[in-house]
Amino acid sequence: MVTILSESKVEQVLDIEALLPVVEDALVQQTAGNVERPERIHFPVGSGLEGDEPLGTGIAMPAYIHGDSQFVTKLVTVNEGNETRGLPTLHAQILLTDARTGVTKALMGGTTVTNARTGCIGALAVRALAENATTLGVLGAGAQGFWQTRAINTVASLEDVRIHSPSDSRDRCAARLRDEGIPAHAVDSARRAVDGADVVVTATTSLEPVFPADALADGALVVAIGAYEAGMQELEPEVLEQADCVFADVPTEVAEIGDLLATDLSEDDLVPLGNLLASGYTRASPSETLVVESVGTASLDAAAAQAVYERAEEAGTEVPMD
Repeated sequence: MVTILSESKVEQVLDIEALLPVVEDALVQQTAGNVERPERIHFPVGSGLEGDEPLGTGIAMPAYIHGDSQFVTKLVTVNEGNETRGLPTLHAQILLTDARTGVTKALMGGTTVTNARTGCIGALAVRALAENATTLGVLGAGAQGFWQTRAINTVASLEDVRIHSPSDSRDRCAARLRDEGIPAHAVDSARRAVDGADVVVTATTSLEPVFPADALADGALVVAIGAYEAGMQELEPEVLEQADCVFADVPTEVAEIGDLLATDLSEDDLVPLGNLLASGYTRASPSETLVVESVGTASLDAAAAQAVYERAEEAGTEVPMD
């Protein structure tokens, strides 16, 4: 019997605060080498439908954490044109398979799982590096702008959240966050979002830097989660080159994205995020600037999807299909 969990069912059982230790453990296990995580496949899709150019990107992401009962295969699509269609940029589906027998256990909507586990990265970074943060600047007003803020709000006492995006989506995102009880408001420039912020989150699909480096306050924490390919860049080189420490969820892959390729930094300059979460980090000075770069990893999908599946079974919300 295969359990089917729609996105709405996933949303019913997913608790982002309860997901934090699950994501944390997955990152620690990954750094310790206790994860099977083949290189993810990226391929263009949609060529020939409306011309020669592709309309989106397909991504396949499998992973298994040693000792878990199931492993995961996630299929993702990223379509930049979806904003004009009134659709999310990212869609995902997750297949959960029994690790002993190879029998399919569950098929679930993966968009909410992806958004939540990625949001947890920002929250874990803030908890470890900026627990006293009260001011948050967010560049990007899509799903991740919302989820990063929502997750960070579970670990920090936010008093001022500034949301910036070139489009009116910044107003909609800020309104959704206010509905969640988070003090968010839209601002009309990236500089206004970043100026004086304790934490800055970049959650875009930009091909060029999204805020001026000189706007960043001393002692700020930057969480960059949007760039995952060589052609994508959210940070000006100065942000990374002047940072006192740069953490990465997957150092080998982060070293190949546009943010890093625009600098002289290499994989050797990156500290695995799993090491930070396992051992902590002590700032030498309150004025240290720190950066967390994330490209995403299927290890987090494997852990989060299993947690969602178990909560669904406990709650009796799953939909079985013979």
